[in-house]
Amino acid sequence: MKRNLQNGLYVLLFSISFTTGCKKTVSSEETTPASTASAILHDSTFTAVNTTQNPYPITPVEECVYTPYYGDSIVYPQPASNNYYVYPQSTNGLKGTFLSWPAGLVLNANTGAINLSLSQTGQRYDLAFQYGTTDTCISPLIVAGTSYMDSVYSLAQSHVSANPYFNGNPYAPNPCLNKPGPGACQFDYNNFAKIQGVIVNAKTGSIDLQNTADKAFGRLPYNGETVYSTIYYKVNDATNNAPQQIQLKLMYYNRKADVPPALLSAISSNINSTLNNQLLSKGPSPRPPLILIVRNN
Repeated sequence: MKRNLQNGLYVLLFSISFTTGCKKTVSSEETTPASTASAILHDSTFTAVNTTQNPYPITPVEECVYTPYYGDSIVYPQPASNNYYVYPQSTNGLKGTFLSWPAGLVLNANTGAINLSLSQTGQRYDLAFQYGTTDTCISPLIVAGTSYMDSVYSLAQSHVSANPYFNGNPYAPNPCLNKPGPGACQFDYNNFAKIQGVIVNAKTGSIDLQNTADKAFGRLPYNGETVYSTIYYKVNDATNNAPQQIQLKLMYYNRKADVPPALLSAISSNINSTLNNQLLSKGPSPRPPLILIVRNN
């Protein structure tokens, strides 16, 4: 009787261990979509250059003979079954190294090919082609898409929405306005942000700050509370409704006086750079944009 009981326990323990091991294996496979796996495999053939290890040149050379040029000053992601690339048209087979600032551009350091499907869109970059020992040609490039300006929004001052800007230009009109029906843009089309309490206008991309503050931070928010979310979107412009996404960082403070001065200074600096069409960073990626919501004056 005792031996039968022991045997039964061994069988039960073996079954639990085997089942748990199988579940872990299945879970691991399910969390790595085939498209992601193939993209990583493809990009692993690149000789990637870490921009944090290649500081921005102290004396960059602009508009020289081998300045990286991709056919226009702005490039547009496109719908693609796998990944969509753009290629430089100016280096004429010259061997060298391609670099970019800030981080966020998926770039082949050997060929200059840019994977727009995996790059962070809606922002400005500087690209460089380095050949020889001292020659570094630099040119700006905008990757089309949506972004939000780092800003402090006061609910007490009737700041009701955080509006997106497009293609790295805060002065350009919203291409989604006055496009009804099938031609409309689509923001948060999978309700990912809405589930996290971030309320986005499905046609224009504007964020409802009052409802977002109530839903994302709850009834008793505390100073410095932070929520991250992602807005998946499609824009009916030259990107031809290519699926894109942007992550957001939302923070809450009860009063503007409660916000750390260093944080206010950083936000002010980023606003100034955006309004003057400058890079937000020459090193780490400036993403995600920061939307800071203040309840009272």
